[in-house]
Amino acid sequence: MTTDPLLLMGEVDAATSRLLRTAGSFDAAGLAAASLLPGWTRGHVLAHLARNADGFVNLLTAARTGEALPMYASVDARNADIEAGAGRPPAAHLDDLRRTADLFAGAVAAMPVEAWAATVQARLGPWPAALLVWGRLREIEVHHLDLSAGYGPTDWSETFAHRLLRETASHHAMRSTPPSMVLRADGSGHEVVIGDRVGAPIVAGPVPDLAAWLIGRADGAALSVTPDGPLPTPPEWI
Repeated sequence: MTTDPLLLMGEVDAATSRLLRTAGSFDAAGLAAASLLPGWTRGHVLAHLARNADGFVNLLTAARTGEALPMYASVDARNADIEAGAGRPPAAHLDDLRRTADLFAGAVAAMPVEAWAATVQARLGPWPAALLVWGRLREIEVHHLDLSAGYGPTDWSETFAHRLLRETASHHAMRSTPPSMVLRADGSGHEVVIGDRVGAPIVAGPVPDLAAWLIGRADGAALSVTPDGPLPTPPEWI
């Protein structure tokens, strides 16, 4: 998948359209149903996605203007906004998702070329502005799974799944004591190694299933392990 933020906007627009279709299928009871995230309803997930778009607009604005804008005013404010928005009616959720998606697209369009070289202060630390569009795409695609409404890893594009797999593996590999494993994609010679390859189990399967398992969104039922044994336990993802 390209790292060019402007080219990636086509992927963001398509992912947003898919998300809106799913969100539009929920009535009030559907929004109040549990998501895949502990303690969160589907309404919490949708509220988070809208506030996340606002946060990314803040970061794009910071990159464009040089102003030290944080992604969120604070962790407490972020959590309070999600909680306050979770129980809204279906139409309010849809309006909020559409409005914030448009704001994000407008903020991307307003970025001059040189602003993409900036570094901004994301929730977990400094982040290159050039990766903000990828970050938004990742939020939409992963949290669409969390809605538990029929959208699964196999609905991801192949390029998205590959990039998510490599990024997550790199994130885990940077830990002080990473779990050793070799991830092998079905139908190709593509392998990703985490930790020490010597003696590490080989976990094989379709790329979307590998990626979803590695980020804690799948139980690994579609994966195989060599030699036979239990799947390793991936570390907690971001």
